[in-house]
Formats: sequence, structure tokens, C-alpha cells
Amino acid sequence: MQDKLVQFIQLLQAPLPFEQVFNPWRDVDQDHELDEKGPHIRTRQLTHYFQCRLDQAQFLLIGEALGYQGGHFSGIAMTSERILLGYQKERGLLPSHVLPDLEPQRTSKPELKPKGFTEPTATIVWQRLTSLCASPLHFAFWNAFAWHPFHLKEGLLSNRKPKKSELIYGRQVLEHFLDLFPHTTILGVGKVAAQQLSALNIPHHLVRHPAQGGAKIFRRQISDIFKKL
Repeated sequence: MQDKLVQFIQLLQAPLPFEQVFNPWRDVDQDHELDEKGPHIRTRQLTHYFQCRLDQAQFLLIGEALGYQGGHFSGIAMTSERILLGYQKERGLLPSHVLPDLEPQRTSKPELKPKGFTEPTATIVWQRLTSLCASPLHFAFWNAFAWHPFHLKEGLLSNRKPKKSELIYGRQVLEHFLDLFPHTTILGVGKVAAQQLSALNIPHHLVRHPAQGGAKIFRRQISDIFKKL
């Protein structure tokens, strides 16, 4: 499985045929990053995140795409720098929940966000899953479209919905990700994720995306699913 993980990371790092997509494991955000080491740091963090979960994950949550407040700088889906840097401890979220045996590093410039960028969706899903699972190693997050789509006019600190052509392109990566975690329960977070999973004929549960007022429904649906398992 470790060999498959190496191949998966290499697949993620391949050049993308899209102009308005940032690849955090390959590209450098020249305006908002500390230095040129960003892709290396994010790749190392993502690799460790998966290595710890390869034989332990029981649940996979698949979201829509990376956002600039989350994986763009952390390198990990639905995970913000603020969680990695220990500034969400009051919410019960510890850096060791994400990276048990690796000291996290930020890649964004501290002057932008002294405590690191924070993503509401990341906080909500981490809080809910840590409350329901015996160990944070029992779940893993990923996206229907692995990378960060942004608005060209608004720049890298913006998010947009992946285009149909991008989602089709991203299915191969999603298939490789799911192959790393066989025999898991899969949850599609939002319609885009559910449609991507359905296109691949992957059995899954659909839950409301917590953004735009959906947090309460998301928490309830996740709890209901776990009660039935």
C-alpha cells in the first residue's frame, strides 16, 4: 500500500491542464507563501496524514475541492493551517489529531493571518468526526476535485466550483485515492462530491455540505449515519 501511496502523490504533483487551478503539492503561491518550500512542506504533511491512516481509516469524507483557507496552504483536504498550528485547541482540535508524528509547518506568510488561515468547513467536519470516532486515525478527508480552483480575476485567495471538465479530469485521482482505502464507509459531502462518486459507481452516503448554513443538518446527518452502522 505504501507503493500505491507514492504513486498517488506523484499523480497529484503532475502538471495540470487548467489555468485557474492551484496545485499545492507542485505550485508556489508567490504572493502569499513564506518561501519556495511550500510544495515540499505540503507534500510531506499530506503523505504523513495518509501514512498514519492507510490501515486504520474506517470512514472517508469526500468534499468538493480544496479551498484557499484550507488545503491551499495546509496541503490536506478540509484541514486548515489554524488547526495544524494548534490554534483550535479550545475547540478540541489538536495538531496531533492530524499529524500524530510530524510537527506541522505553515506555508502562508504570518503577516496575512498570524494564526494561519482558517476554514469554517474544516473546523466543523473535524469537530464532528473526532466526537464520533474513537480515534482521528479512523477517518480521512479528500475531495471530488483534488486541487484548488480559483477565480482568475480575484486571484488565489478565492474559491470557485470545479467545472465539469475539471471534475471529469479529477476522477482518475479520486479512484486512486479510494483504492488506498478499501473496505471503508464513504460519505459524499455535498452534491458535487456525491455526483462524482456516482459517476464512478461508488456506493456512498450523501450528507449536506456544512457551508452556507448547512452545519446543523450536516451534524445531524453524520450522527444518524454513524448510529446505523
